[in-house]
Amino acid sequence: MSQRNEFVEFAIEQMSFIEGLRVRAMFGGYGVYRDYRIFAIIVDDRLYFKADSATRGEFEAKGLSPFTYVARGKSVTMQYFEAPPEVFEEPDAMRSWVQKAYEAAVRAKQTKTPNKALRRTRKKPRR
Repeated sequence: MSQRNEFVEFAIEQMSFIEGLRVRAMFGGYGVYRDYRIFAIIVDDRLYFKADSATRGEFEAKGLSPFTYVARGKSVTMQYFEAPPEVFEEPDAMRSWVQKAYEAAVRAKQTKTPNKALRRTRKKPRR
């Protein structure tokens, strides 16, 4: 996917209130970033927000599905859930769900950082 499509442009426009908003093509879709943290993805003209244990229930309560794909014959489910339809109709809803997704991305990064630091300290010195 080398060019953005109309849906991607529309979604970006709806999130224009976000300072430092960046969108990058990736794996046949797009990653949506704020402060170098990915908080949403756009795949096949659908917007998905980052979720975690604190927010997953809100998505499920609305009947929203997680993003899944097939790799090597197995179904893989990611921690991104389809955005509720009202985010495209109500600016306050978009702000609210973006905030929840961004906070989930921050929490995910906080839990991963110690592991990365730990791996770095375990590397053998070069000879």
